Order: sequence, then structure tokens, then C-alpha cells
Amino acid sequence: MEQVFAPWRIEWVERDGDGGDDRCPFCALPEQSADRENRIVARSERAFVLLNNYPYNPGHVMVIPRDHTGDYRQLDEETLLDHARLKQRTIDALDAAFGPDGMNAGLNLGGDAAGGSIDDHLHTHVVPRWSGDTNFMAVIGETKVIVEALEDTYDRLHEAFAAQSGAKLPDDDAAVQIVEPRS
Repeated sequence: MEQVFAPWRIEWVERDGDGGDDRCPFCALPEQSADRENRIVARSERAFVLLNNYPYNPGHVMVIPRDHTGDYRQLDEETLLDHARLKQRTIDALDAAFGPDGMNAGLNLGGDAAGGSIDDHLHTHVVPRWSGDTNFMAVIGETKVIVEALEDTYDRLHEAFAAQSGAKLPDDDAAVQIVEPRS
């Protein structure tokens, strides 16, 4: 078994959680007021942006509609549009915060076979990519090295969302509120 020393993960492991809430985490997290602790970076009227706890690369986020459904076809027009616009804002923020060479974006649809760990609440993964970001560690050592702590990634991305037009920052520990469409 390969092991990677990651002491910063202990905060996530030992967190209080959501008070024993057995509901879907994508439904429970945005109802709480601890955006920074829960790693919610930005919010719009019908969706929010959450850092992935097990990122493929620094900046790996999920854009999540608030409606609880695993079926993309069940989203109403307003939610579809808001989700799409927040994905655009997310791409802008990732460009500003990280300057990646490209990005991957995608949904895991269709239950367990699609590979998602939460298949009953759809979400779009957006993963920044850099030329050469897959190196010998992943190819030969079967070990992925994440080069930045989640807290630092949160700060960089939070700042990039806050700098966008139509964004409002209630306080440093709250998610950036997207109040106007992307211009």
C-alpha cells in the first residue's frame, strides 16, 4: 500500500460534521452558516461551488444545483440557467486564481456505474489542468500528489470570485454571493 503523509487532512477527519444529519451532504452543507469550514466558495440563487475534498488537482471544485436530484432532466429552466452561469463564473475564477493550461468539466450521471460517490444529487466537476500535471508519481508510483492545501486553494479561489463584477462578499468566512449574471 502506498502512503502519502498529509497532516492537513486531520482537520477534515476530526470535524464536528453536520450534527448527525444523515441527509445528502449537498443539501445539508449550504443550509449551514460555516461556508469556509464547509469549503463553499461561492453561491448563486440556485447553486453553489464547493471545493472537492479529494481533489485531482488544486482548484478542483463542484458546481452543485440546490435541487436534490440525480437526474439532470429534472432541473427546471431557472436552475439550469443559474447552474450554467455559475459554471461560467467558476471557470473565470479558476483562470484568475490558478492560470491553468486547460480544464476538464463533467457530470457523473447514471448512478454507481458513472463513478460518482454521491449519485443522487448531481454536480458538475471542474478540474484545472496543466501541461505535464500527470507525472511519474501517478503513472509509475500510482500516487497522486496534491501540491496545495485545501485551505490555501479556498483562499485563492474565494478571492478570485470576490473580484468578479456582480459578486458580493458578506464577510471573509462566507461564500461569495453571485448576485448578477456574468458580464
